[in-house]
Amino acid sequence: MAVHRASAPLDLASLFGEYPFLPGAESLLHDPSWTVRALLEDPAYASARSLGRARILAAADDPRAVRNVAEFAGAPPDLRYLSFLFARLVLACATTPAALRRWAVAESKRASSRLETLRGTEQSAEIEAVAERLQAPLRSGPDGMEVGLVEYVRLATPIREADFRLVRQDLRAGVVVVRPKRAARLLEEAIRRTLAEPVAVNAEVVALVRSRESELLADVAARMPLPTARAAAGGGTLRPELFPPCIRKMRRTLQKGENLSHAGRFALAAFLHRVGADTETIVDSYRGAPDFDESITRYQVEHITQRDGGVGYEPPECETLRSHGLCARDGDPTADDPKDRERDPRCFDERMRHPLMYYRWRGGSVVERRDAPPVTSPGVGPGTPRPPGRSPSTGPR
Repeated sequence: MAVHRASAPLDLASLFGEYPFLPGAESLLHDPSWTVRALLEDPAYASARSLGRARILAAADDPRAVRNVAEFAGAPPDLRYLSFLFARLVLACATTPAALRRWAVAESKRASSRLETLRGTEQSAEIEAVAERLQAPLRSGPDGMEVGLVEYVRLATPIREADFRLVRQDLRAGVVVVRPKRAARLLEEAIRRTLAEPVAVNAEVVALVRSRESELLADVAARMPLPTARAAAGGGTLRPELFPPCIRKMRRTLQKGENLSHAGRFALAAFLHRVGADTETIVDSYRGAPDFDESITRYQVEHITQRDGGVGYEPPECETLRSHGLCARDGDPTADDPKDRERDPRCFDERMRHPLMYYRWRGGSVVERRDAPPVTSPGVGPGTPRPPGRSPSTGPR
């Protein structure tokens, strides 16, 4: 029987090397002449730039951080920290935030992976040390790690696994008690949020980064293409400009590299299938997701669209979308297009009950189900799609 040998407790320098995003990690730098320009240009920092590029490309290919960065294992703490700074600086200057958000996912998963492999008091102590410096209220208790109710909800809401739902937690007098492994997953979310925020850089630095790292940025963009429009199935034409506000907002969320809830991912895939998008177009719509994995996404999209011999799941009705906080009929104040920031009067028509009705009403073509009434526009007739069936256990990633 194999015996697990816990690694020795980390000293402060090693802690900052493993978790370079922590406040205080800058103490690893002993050179007072260090500057951003030097990090970008000086030959003395070539190793840091090389490792930083490897971290960026690994995240672009594998945001789940399953594959290790080979150069990372033997790097000393100061080099790890410098490579982290370089990667974060470069991604702050990228033309799309999707690359930064995906890198944030990969780095946070790499950190939580280490925390999950520790055992016993060493695991709890290291989780608490990281959480304390990150100002995340996770503390060791007599029965496990403790986190306040409000903070638990804030950290657990973006996590789609059912085991993280509040009703399944051990709640005691406003405090949620969790096992260390679950605490590491919550801490991963706190780390992801921290790293997903771009650092402020001035125009001169942006120009310098884009000039010196143009090849790297182009490589990242090529590995993370934005959704592309392909010919719709059935001979029709996919017309995104006619999509209802909720669907347009879901697509913008993913294109910006932000997380979309399970309910939103399911609704988007089911809607695109019914308006005639092929599998490749639907899969492409998720490429901006910070946790995008093509093989998993393709499997889940096919599960949603190929049910019942290709009929697929029915998209949720408007009422269901509102209950999940996915309705955007009042406008999206974060949208770049002024039209998307405005209230859409079509959505307030009392007969408008389904996003497919909206698309048909505006002139789009909907692929009809064989077992449901046709989707008609509110101005033509009373037909509505049947209520959505039970959704699959997971949405596209």
